[in-house]
Amino acid sequence: MENQSGNDAQVADSIARRFMEVVPHADALGMEIVAATPGCVEVAMPWAPEFVGDPRTGVLHGGVISALMDMSCGLSVLCHPSHPPVTATIDLRIDYLRSATPGQRVRARAECFHVTRSVAFVRAVARDEGDTPVATATGTFTVGV
Repeated sequence: MENQSGNDAQVADSIARRFMEVVPHADALGMEIVAATPGCVEVAMPWAPEFVGDPRTGVLHGGVISALMDMSCGLSVLCHPSHPPVTATIDLRIDYLRSATPGQRVRARAECFHVTRSVAFVRAVARDEGDTPVATATGTFTVGV
């Protein structure tokens, strides 16, 4: 049993890494896979001055947090044990709880918790290095063709 779950984690990690390699904005934003297991993916993104939304404070723009959460959610769908071949965002609701701490990387952990024939349901939390939530997300994604 342990060997099978090890193989499942390796498959999920491989899927996540291959997908990240072909998405230009993931590279441009410096996104990297922290962990990938079946149905659950964590993606990190560094703080960078070009991602700042308010130069006076150094706070990251909400759009880069949004991109990070969308990526982690989509990857959690692709890594789900049902192995959907493709996915796309249908709806993604993001609730911003506070500004990410300037200078700190942000990571988003997403879980695909339910899949039907055509829709996957996900939830995610983004945190900075202080481990306090920055934003939460819930969303739906296409499954299949």
